[in-house]
Amino acid sequence: MALSANDAFAASGRGGGRRRRHGRGRRGALSEINVTPMVDVMLVLLIVFMISAPLLTVGVPVELPKTEAGAIADQTEPLSVSISANGDLHIGEEAVTYASLSPRLIAMAQGKTDRPIFVRADGRAPYAPVAQVMAALSTSGFTSINLITDTGGPTSGQTPAQSPDR
Repeated sequence: MALSANDAFAASGRGGGRRRRHGRGRRGALSEINVTPMVDVMLVLLIVFMISAPLLTVGVPVELPKTEAGAIADQTEPLSVSISANGDLHIGEEAVTYASLSPRLIAMAQGKTDRPIFVRADGRAPYAPVAQVMAALSTSGFTSINLITDTGGPTSGQTPAQSPDR
């Protein structure tokens, strides 16, 4: 049986072969990292991010028109084109001209024309810029173009369960 240096020292001259009954003797301090404060900080950060994430919106603030259509299911990260009330165009929060809209979006989509594009037009915006943007996106090859609206607008009198051919 092998003895450690501390056991051999304790068994020799001091104490006459008696072992200490309290603790581990002189084996050194046990150093452990207390992770409880770190877990507390991470939980607080998680709560802060959960609360602040829905408040982060993409693009310039526009007043969306209200329709009876419901929300669509989330897909991949969409590109957002905003049209302000005076007809100004924005990709995300960056202002762009009509001529540079399609090349910028194709570059941002990295050539993937199946990437969804959300068109957010102010309800007070003229119809012509909205139609021109949607046509430019369509002729650029984008296949998933979505017009974003708010829910709760006037109803057409049809319930969602009814089909249009009834």
